[in-house]
Amino acid sequence: MNRAWTAIKRVCRDPNTLLVAAPPRRVAALLVLFPVLAIAAPDSGAHAPGAEHLAHAKLSLATGVAFDKNGRLWRVSTEEQYVLVRYSDDQGRHFSSPVRVNAAPERIAADGENRPTIAFGTSGEIYVSWTQSLEQAYAGHIRFSLSRDGGRTFSAPITVNDNRDPISHRFQAMTVDPRGILHLVWLDRRDQSVAKARGETYAGIAVYQAVSRDGGTSFSINEKIADHSCECCRIALALDTDGTPVIFWRHVFDTNVRDHALARLDGASALVRVIHDNWAVDACPHHGPALSIGHDGVYHLAWFSGAPGRSGLFYARSSDRGRHFSAPLKFGISEAQAAHPQVLSLGQDVWLAWKEFDGLNAVVRGMHSADGGQSWSAPAVAALTAGASDHPLLIANGAEVFLSWQTVREGYRLIALDGNRP
Repeated sequence: MNRAWTAIKRVCRDPNTLLVAAPPRRVAALLVLFPVLAIAAPDSGAHAPGAEHLAHAKLSLATGVAFDKNGRLWRVSTEEQYVLVRYSDDQGRHFSSPVRVNAAPERIAADGENRPTIAFGTSGEIYVSWTQSLEQAYAGHIRFSLSRDGGRTFSAPITVNDNRDPISHRFQAMTVDPRGILHLVWLDRRDQSVAKARGETYAGIAVYQAVSRDGGTSFSINEKIADHSCECCRIALALDTDGTPVIFWRHVFDTNVRDHALARLDGASALVRVIHDNWAVDACPHHGPALSIGHDGVYHLAWFSGAPGRSGLFYARSSDRGRHFSAPLKFGISEAQAAHPQVLSLGQDVWLAWKEFDGLNAVVRGMHSADGGQSWSAPAVAALTAGASDHPLLIANGAEVFLSWQTVREGYRLIALDGNRP
């Protein structure tokens, strides 16, 4: 163990970077998230270590992150009325100076369920999307900008939703398929507004999408995917092995049952009801699901339910593109407010992460499966904080898997999972 600590100290001499060592590998098999956890220091300038004081800078905790094809880590966040983009070439230890995406200030919605997102085109484009808040309560527009010069400058933002009523167009998710087509999906209130004007009832709102086939220069006419989604739960979005986008969201079934649905956006597949908890609640729980599809094509899903007698976090898998699902596996400690699950699949290796509260700290716990989600390790603590924090995120850089987490006290942290070295 002393030799391990010595080796770790040589990796990074930055006193602002906290490195946590773990048991030897024979013990680490039981604690798969703990072989080496590297907690990267927050940034405060061009490649300068230090601390971002979130409370003073008015930075939002909600952060979007992704690795590009060259292994560069990109991070999008908001500060006051601006969307900011940074990058790191050393896996989160240091970041570039932030670049403003929107030159003109605007009101921006950024919280755990409704965060800015970042994706990459097949010709080097950098895509950024976020929700612009309007004066009316819960109203917003889906905004988009792109960079064609490696993130040095960004285009003037455009509004993607073609319905411009001052109503809710929010909670966007974004991905790029292998053909380079950019897909944006979001929750949209336009159909509920029409029904209300007619004196009709309309449960929840709707899921809409738009696509860009020209590298983000323009978008298609908005297309409705499904009526009656829950109003304020994030949409999970992943690509199938054939390049088809797949979405997983909290849906309103019957009168007010808020379980989850899945849809392949291939223009032919029907909505599939995944969960049959029959959670009847006349409110949105602000608690969206997670979805990951590995190279083997298996769908991995995680979600929260508050159904009586069946409350907590659950996981299931499908090996036939959503036609059948495994029996839900409950994980996390409900009494510790287990919440906001993440799932990430690289095939046989699958990770789950979620947040709990131990009475003093927000704690991110995780589990690992080495057999495609059929069996799981015991939960292990990956990180904790005594202050406010964002929801945890799982991201991959090739075969390396990381926990991404933004907190008020520690700033931004990128934590390597399962023995990967940052």
